[in-house]
Amino acid sequence: MSSRPNSPSEGSANDDPTVPPAPSAAASTRDGGAPARSPIEQMQVDAVRAQIVEVLRTVHDPEIPVNIYELGLVYDVDVQPAGPVTIRMTLTSPACPVAGTLPIEVEEKVKAVDGVKTCRVDVVWDPPWTPAMMSEAAKLELGME
Repeated sequence: MSSRPNSPSEGSANDDPTVPPAPSAAASTRDGGAPARSPIEQMQVDAVRAQIVEVLRTVHDPEIPVNIYELGLVYDVDVQPAGPVTIRMTLTSPACPVAGTLPIEVEEKVKAVDGVKTCRVDVVWDPPWTPAMMSEAAKLELGME
């Protein structure tokens, strides 16, 4: 399952990990993607993803008093039924002082979630992060609203 947790175009429903994201194109074989998942398998993937989101909310950029998920630094959480997880994330800038340690912290914390066999963290720079990617809660906490 893949979703874009903090896309600026999404409503607040995706701020709640208990709300399952819309099915991705990979959930169907009609377009050559992965085989469709059974409802139970999808529920298991959704439960693991919700736990991962909660763990991501415990990771903070030390210079900003808001977690990386609410900051919009996490672009994608891809959970596969067999246990591999890929996190696609960015940093506030390429010169971020925690560029070497923050992705490692994310990887280690996600690997500790039950049901996760492996975790790969891909740091990407496209699209570049902007404050518009922050959740409403993050903007309020930082006095930007």
